[in-house]
Amino acid sequence: MATHPPSFRSRGRGARRRLPRALGSVAVALTAVALTGCGASAAREDGATDAGRRFTTAVAAGDYRAGCELLAPETRDEVEEDAKGPCGPALQQLGLPRAGAARGVDVYGRQALLRMTGDTLFLSLFDDGWKVVAAGCEPQAEDEPYRCSLKGS
Repeated sequence: MATHPPSFRSRGRGARRRLPRALGSVAVALTAVALTGCGASAAREDGATDAGRRFTTAVAAGDYRAGCELLAPETRDEVEEDAKGPCGPALQQLGLPRAGAARGVDVYGRQALLRMTGDTLFLSLFDDGWKVVAAGCEPQAEDEPYRCSLKGS
């Protein structure tokens, strides 16, 4: 099932991404932070990027068990529910695109958008680290949500 994560919306190819309207006050706060020269810490950006790379590397290597361990709990549950079976084989059947080098990461509080060559991932920060919420994501028309082949509720 190809749907979108609720976190980010597309504004067309190559355009800046924005948070949905429901997070308007957060977007205003982020703008204020950006204008003052402060943003997400390098450690948070590196953590999200590293988690995304570990996920895409595991999937590319056929280590679907490791890939499943890097999924957010709700995402893993949805993968298993949709497949009516364990996460590993279900993740393999999704046929996620092969991701290359990280091209950029945007961190918004506890959420991140990681753009990689060949794929875009959404991640969330949990107590035990960054986890993949959605992968296989492609931007759609202006103001439309991303379409993702792997996503949680």
